[in-house]
Amino acid sequence: MATWVWILIVIAAVVVVAVIAVVARRRRTAALRQRFGPEYDRTVEAREGRELAEADLRDREKQRAKLDIRPLPEDMRVRFTQEWRDVQERFVDQPSEAVVAADRLVYSVMEKRGYPMGDFDAQASLVSVDHPDVVENYRFAHGIRQRAQAQQALLRYRSLFDELLKAGDGQAGVAARGAPGSIGGQRGTDGSGPGRHADGQDAAGSPDTIS
Repeated sequence: MATWVWILIVIAAVVVVAVIAVVARRRRTAALRQRFGPEYDRTVEAREGRELAEADLRDREKQRAKLDIRPLPEDMRVRFTQEWRDVQERFVDQPSEAVVAADRLVYSVMEKRGYPMGDFDAQASLVSVDHPDVVENYRFAHGIRQRAQAQQALLRYRSLFDELLKAGDGQAGVAARGAPGSIGGQRGTDGSGPGRHADGQDAAGSPDTIS
């Protein structure tokens, strides 16, 4: 066989391999976008590049796969639900204290479900695998320390609290992608939606609407 024929065969093989690699990369990207939703874009921005971001997200998936995340027993779900109601009632007279209590309550639920409780950023990264649509609410609420923002913090804690209490296998956040971070029909990620102002406050200005 002539030398030029072999050269053409080699070139064709290289092109085929390159095309396969591009297709595989696009599929991996699409799969990560589907799984992580808004968390994908946030990670790309934070890591200043798609390759580093996707490596980070894949590492989260590997770490999450090693964990035994379990649904809560029914009696425990009922108890935590009542504790959340108590937090809401405290908000009327003690908004700042209620936000602190909400943080502790979400922490307790996560611990009971099997998430490792140590470094907050690492913890939030693991939570993002199961609940990508509300994990940014959790980060936001955790960072709030000013009284004026207490109601917004409570709303954002509620979004993850509801997801954690679902009796599922850890994939509830992926299935609920149709209404990311919603709380009673309200959008939790940007503070917009029916009955709420742009600053995340309820139109009535009352925590009683958090249900």
